[in-house]
Amino acid sequence: MRRPANTNKALPSAARLKGVVGTDSPELVLGIDPGSIYCGYGFVKKAKNNSCLYVSSGRIGMTKSAPLEHRLMELFEGLSALVSEFSPQAGSVEKIFFAKNARAALSLGHARGIALLALANGGIPVYEYSALEVKKAVTGYGRAEKTQVQEMIKRLLGLSFSPSTDGADALALAFCHINKQNFNSGLGTY
Repeated sequence: MRRPANTNKALPSAARLKGVVGTDSPELVLGIDPGSIYCGYGFVKKAKNNSCLYVSSGRIGMTKSAPLEHRLMELFEGLSALVSEFSPQAGSVEKIFFAKNARAALSLGHARGIALLALANGGIPVYEYSALEVKKAVTGYGRAEKTQVQEMIKRLLGLSFSPSTDGADALALAFCHINKQNFNSGLGTY
């Protein structure tokens, strides 16, 4: 099984995570930014005061020269390993994606389907958000550039490093879910 490249990993295992945050603590969310070559992932924890805490992020790199079906298997195995290791309570995936052409759209659609499958296979509830919703939640502007999202995630989560663009997008998805959950629970609608 191919393990995900974990370039920004703060906590090495779920056991260590439980030691830090406790088993009765609020929700851990896995954000996934799907791709057929690189897939970003990010774990954000909802603290008891409803703030967001960084846990881990990085990207899963698939073998570029491999046929699509083999890359999708690598993606499934990498995401399944993350779900198994961290046991998130929710998964957040982009609802609709933008692609420059039909072939790219189809590849992204396959990768997105694998992300949904890995979460469902792990019994993780899936929440979907549009790119507009995610960017607005993170930057306050729905048409923000990737670099703006990356910088705001760094600030919002108090990071001392800049996550990869894939990792930042995934962290933004997790952050968006927690913010929406906080908002809805304040309204009594979650």
